Amino acid sequence: MQKELTLESKVSKRISRKKANVFLRDDFKDLGEYDQVGRVLRKLATKGKVVRIGYGLYAKTKVSTLTGEMVPISTLPNLGKEAMKRLKVKIAPTTADVAYQEGRSMQVPTGRLIGVKSRVSRKIGYKGAYIRYEHVH
Repeated sequence: MQKELTLESKVSKRISRKKANVFLRDDFKDLGEYDQVGRVLRKLATKGKVVRIGYGLYAKTKVSTLTGEMVPISTLPNLGKEAMKRLKVKIAPTTADVAYQEGRSMQVPTGRLIGVKSRVSRKIGYKGAYIRYEHVH
């Protein structure tokens, strides 16, 4: 007789199998109810399996080689761009990115500014560092 898997183990297995680094709470809605999934994701965040980067947004983690603590698996700009794609928000290069690529500026863009083609009101970040948005055409 096979032991039934808990919701936490099902969510954890799905996270480890996926290639994506960013997860929405909706990715697990077939496993349980909205509040249940939220509780499981919060529990996994306290265990260090995932990190919360925004409302209903979670990212895979890895062990930091510098501090030994759990940190997001990718850089904040990469996670922000992946989150925007998952949320179906079109992204584009910012004016600073374009100026740098065209040689009009020597200032290297930090990447924490993401060019979006529509209105975005989400805060995406980790430990006080947040992504900002620039509306581009």
